[in-house]
Amino acid sequence: MKSPHDVIKAPLVSEKGTLLTESANQVLFKVRPDANKIEVKYAVETLFKVKVTQVRMARYLGKMRRIGKNIGRRSDWKKAYVTLKDGDKIDFFGGA
Repeated sequence: MKSPHDVIKAPLVSEKGTLLTESANQVLFKVRPDANKIEVKYAVETLFKVKVTQVRMARYLGKMRRIGKNIGRRSDWKKAYVTLKDGDKIDFFGGA
């Protein structure tokens, strides 16, 4: 099993994510493309000391990008929708 720091890349802070946090007690994370739900649940519970009730995943394929004559491709990535137990909360901004 991968290290919790390896599984979770970053929290996704967006308008949709903020609405989900307020209404459904869900938090969004950008995770490794090869991570599964069990690894994400373990990583969130270990790093943030909260209880996870459900994990949903969405895959995103990297877009083709061009800089001058060079054509490249962004990396594939995954988004994890993590539902927390009632009363648990993850605060990324420290009450700001």
